[in-house]
Amino acid sequence: MAASATVAARAASAPPAAVAAPSAASAASATTNAPASSGRQIPIVCPGHTRPLAELQFCTFVEAADDDDDVSASASANDAPALTTEVDADKAPKASSSSQQKQKQRSSRTLLASACHDKLPMLRDATTGDWIGTFAGHKGAVWSTRFDPTASLVATASGDFTVKIWDAITGNELYNFVHDHVVKTVDWSTNSQYLATGGHEGIVRIFDVCHPEKEPRKFVMGSKEKKVSISKVNWYNDSIVLAAGEDGVLRFINVDENSETDPTTKQNIVKTLQVSDDGCGIRDMELVTISSTQQTILTVSAGQHVSFYDMATLQLLHSYAMPIHFREEGGASLHPISGSKFVVGGGRRGGSMASGSNEKSGTGGGGAGGELGSDLMVYVFDYHTGEMLEKYKGHHGPIRCVRYHPDGKSYATGSEDGTIRLWQTDP
Repeated sequence: MAASATVAARAASAPPAAVAAPSAASAASATTNAPASSGRQIPIVCPGHTRPLAELQFCTFVEAADDDDDVSASASANDAPALTTEVDADKAPKASSSSQQKQKQRSSRTLLASACHDKLPMLRDATTGDWIGTFAGHKGAVWSTRFDPTASLVATASGDFTVKIWDAITGNELYNFVHDHVVKTVDWSTNSQYLATGGHEGIVRIFDVCHPEKEPRKFVMGSKEKKVSISKVNWYNDSIVLAAGEDGVLRFINVDENSETDPTTKQNIVKTLQVSDDGCGIRDMELVTISSTQQTILTVSAGQHVSFYDMATLQLLHSYAMPIHFREEGGASLHPISGSKFVVGGGRRGGSMASGSNEKSGTGGGGAGGELGSDLMVYVFDYHTGEMLEKYKGHHGPIRCVRYHPDGKSYATGSEDGTIRLWQTDP
């Protein structure tokens, strides 16, 4: 079932400079337009794509030292941050001196995966922006690209009605899951066993990657007469999947195969949140656990607002009107370490571009007026107040996706101009 794909395979021990690919650093040239307080910043420009970007994902894994054959270059399930658990220090097993030595020899590396309408999802070094590999095989625009938690597999969702699973090390295509319509989103369960997909069909499918021959479990959004297109899916835990709809509703679906509910009915939808009530769909959502507080926050971009929810209580923490809209493009990402700021990009709302955005009120750039159009700016806002802290111009087309690096020191933006730009959090 596996098929070969033309890809430059990731070699954990090979330095990025050794890859025969366009140099991101050499292409770094962009104009900057920021408030005087934020200073001037020229981002790293990552060329290679030829069509609009659709999604970005960072993934950190642990690679072995050259002389350590026993340590895998890919992150194990225990190494994945999403699977880290707290244990009693007194009861925890003590590492031997040899294992401590191996741990010291390990080094972490972060990769950046990108989905693009040019049909060619890519991998890059997240620090330098240098190209590492391209997964070739899709016949339509790729809307979503996701690493599994072990960083050994990559899943891609495409407009060619398929989802493909790739070996992240060799680049080989492993499985091809056929759908009946455009697939817009894909995400891995925290144990890497299951894959959730969604798109224009209005059906969330759950594939068992360990048994790819099995039929997927299906969960219909909306009704049989009027299905709701799905823009994003995210696993919250191994039983609950979050499905963002084009009707502005976020649905929490119980996908546990031991559940007695009927997946063809709404009984599996255990919770709904009306995120957008202005007729706009949810464009982007991100789950992140803030390192400084261990609070898990859901960031949702819909209509003209960015909203934040506490996943422990599902309480709405903040909702800020933005000087941009998320009708056709854009998104937001919360700083993963401090949780004190968030970065956004999207389409222009029209009228004057203000220097701040007040919560729920629509003032400070949130008012209506003017024609909707393209906005070339990337904005950074204060999480607690909604005040605009920085804005930069570098792209030559609207920003379609944004994400913070896991260490919080930088963030990436993907644009309709076909480029990815890497920005410093504190320039």
